[in-house]
Amino acid sequence: MASRQGGSGTEDVSATDSHGVSLTNAPAGPTAGDRRSEGASLPPRDPSVYAQTDHFRRRLRQTGRYVSLPLVAHAIRDGQLRYNSADGWRFSAVVDGVRLVTVVGDTSTDSPVLVTGWTEVVDRERALGSDRWSTVDVETITLRSSLAADSDRQCPGVIRPRVVARPFELGDHSVSTAPGEGYVECHDCGGRFRSKRALVEKSCRRR
Repeated sequence: MASRQGGSGTEDVSATDSHGVSLTNAPAGPTAGDRRSEGASLPPRDPSVYAQTDHFRRRLRQTGRYVSLPLVAHAIRDGQLRYNSADGWRFSAVVDGVRLVTVVGDTSTDSPVLVTGWTEVVDRERALGSDRWSTVDVETITLRSSLAADSDRQCPGVIRPRVVARPFELGDHSVSTAPGEGYVECHDCGGRFRSKRALVEKSCRRR
């Protein structure tokens, strides 16, 4: 696990995000109950007790990931809690058609941590019709999710329908794609990529 940073991970988080939009419209779900692993402790629902790993802090800073402390706090307080055999406890909350997933760790100790987080579009029509998400936001989240779903495979057919003119960070690159293109292109080095693996395995050599 990445090293943790001291202090509360979501301290002094208000009920609105950086867009100033209320976070009260995501339905709360049941606690994990029948899905929790034997002997695992339920993560606390108090966002202020969580520290942040270095990995999580990088997620907060990355453009195009849309992970924010207000959304994370909302998911912890009011979202669904599930245990996943791959990475452990996950909090999730759907806000205006987009789901934020937050993975937490060390929940059986006095120092639980925020490990990682990501967003995924679950209701495209609702997301596009909301004041929270722009068309570029929705397209970016969809493209990132599609590339991550099968990171080893070249997927020009998945990339081609997406239109993401505003660059977002993926691996070491700042990428975008235009209508009809079967690749994403890095604005810094000019590299063109058709899979997530190709992106993360090649360092960006800025022009």
